[in-house]
Amino acid sequence: MPIGEFDLIAQYFAGLTPDRDDIRLGIGDDAAVVSVPPGQELVIAVDTLVAGVHFPAGTDPRAIGHKALAVNLSDLAAMGAEPAWALLALTLPEADEAWLAAFAAGFGRLARDSGIALIGGDTTRGPLSVTVTVHGRVPEGQALTRSGARPGDAIYISGGLGAAAAALASSDSPADSEARQACRARLDYPEPRLALGQALCGLASAAIDISDGLLADLGHLCRSSSAGAEIDVDAVPRHPALTQLVTGDDVAWYDWPLAGGDDYELCFTVSGEKEPKITTLTETLGIALTRIGRITAGEGLVLQHADGGGYQAHGKGYQHFAPQS
Repeated sequence: MPIGEFDLIAQYFAGLTPDRDDIRLGIGDDAAVVSVPPGQELVIAVDTLVAGVHFPAGTDPRAIGHKALAVNLSDLAAMGAEPAWALLALTLPEADEAWLAAFAAGFGRLARDSGIALIGGDTTRGPLSVTVTVHGRVPEGQALTRSGARPGDAIYISGGLGAAAAALASSDSPADSEARQACRARLDYPEPRLALGQALCGLASAAIDISDGLLADLGHLCRSSSAGAEIDVDAVPRHPALTQLVTGDDVAWYDWPLAGGDDYELCFTVSGEKEPKITTLTETLGIALTRIGRITAGEGLVLQHADGGGYQAHGKGYQHFAPQS
């Protein structure tokens, strides 16, 4: 007999994350009730993943469960927030129990590792899509935003970019090398930079996570800050796996890190007097933090090589409703 909606919730999602004192009422009622500590503010984010848009057909459901939560946690990281609670809305074409078990395992492992509790949600029948809403906590007035960058601030990137774009470009082909397998892992299992985001509170002047591509997301930050930026395209950090697949003579060497998206690294700005602290942060967290340019008083992004020559990107980043040519 096919599993029913409420049995599905009870079997795969109730108890997926531990009970906590700050959850007054969790899964099983019309809504959840939680307690927000004094002196803290809520940071709330929501993202939807749709089959064939955000993950290729045939993606391991364990990876879908991980990524559905990870992309939301990355938004919390960009705001400097500590994860607290999550809601999950799952639309399924059918109640495939093997799929559900793997999905719940991927979601649950990251939830436990990140310290976020699943407190409710919804299940329904339809084309496969996953919507997650996350709530984080940050001390009052300390949340990072996109709007604080000022001319002269240095621009930094965490980690390396471009590997997920490489995986998407070859999603119909087998991962026949360690480099391609590493790229696919970056696409399927992004790592939200939560510790970095929290460490940047009081240090970064602005921050954003890189989901749609560096150019698109840095552009959002600059517009919110009423500023421009100069970027050294040779300084942009590439993921090590990408450097095994393409070279500086390949368009993808520049365009996948600049516009490929699905990196879920942090891009942030730091004023001159605080910039020396970045080295300490790199050593403390064990995350590569690379300076790629500076904020300017103008508008738009200026791309140039280290020798001063200009660069014209072939892509601008992902848009769901981009004008059709």
